[in-house]
Formats: sequence, C-alpha cells, structure tokens
Amino acid sequence: MGIRDDAAEIRARGWRTLAALHGMIDTALEKALQAECKLSVVEYTVLEALSRQDGWHMRMQQLARAAALSSSATTRLVSRLEDRGLLSRYLCADDRRGIYTELTQEGRDLLVTARPVHDAALEATLAQATGVPELAPLVDSLAALNPAHA
Repeated sequence: MGIRDDAAEIRARGWRTLAALHGMIDTALEKALQAECKLSVVEYTVLEALSRQDGWHMRMQQLARAAALSSSATTRLVSRLEDRGLLSRYLCADDRRGIYTELTQEGRDLLVTARPVHDAALEATLAQATGVPELAPLVDSLAALNPAHA
C-alpha cells in the first residue's frame, strides 16, 4: 500500500468537479440546441468559431483545433454541415493543398437563431450549478474570468 498523496487527490477531485460541470453544461446545450435549432453542440461550436474569423472562413486544420476534433471527424462534420447548406469549402488560392471552410448565409442565419438559445441554456445551467455546493466555486471562478465582472 502506497503513501497517500493529498495533492494528487485534490487534483483528481478538481478534475472530477470540472468534468461534472462540463457534462452538465454539455447535456443542457445539446438538448436546447437540438430542440430549437436542430444543431449539436459541436456543430454550433464550428459555426460559432467560423463566425469569429475575419472573412468568416478557416482552414480545416484550424477548425479541427477550435472544435477539439480529429482531422477525419472534422471532415465528416464539415461534410454534413455542407450538405445542409450551412458551410462551403474551397481551395486556398495561395496553397492548393489548403482547404478553407466558410459559413454560408444560411449558416450565418442559423447561428443568429442558435446563439441566444445557446447563451440562455448556458446561463440557466450555470445558475443551476451554483446550487450544487461542489460546483459553485467553479462557477464563481468562471464568472471571475469575465472582464465585465472585474
């Protein structure tokens, strides 16, 4: 039997708390976005990431990092969104190996509809999480990251 490592247990407890809050948020966002907009959380993440780009486009590699997906998963996701008319792909003019993904007008319109649904679900879930003693400090720390609260 090994010596108890309190620091390791504290880190593990912190990780479990973070995972619990993430799961709670992810479930609420998935339910709200599916019900109201027929979007998954990761689909919303892709549309939202593209909307923050100058010119509304990104290289596929950048998009994969922004969505925390593998290259192949990103390709499949972009294909599905392209089939729905929400994205388009085109070759990079400077580097023919590079492929850009861009929001279409339909994708922009859906994002305008989805953003308040996402934000309301996130706000409601974080408010609910403040009532869970283990999660409340983590929610408070998230609020502290917002410059508007500083």
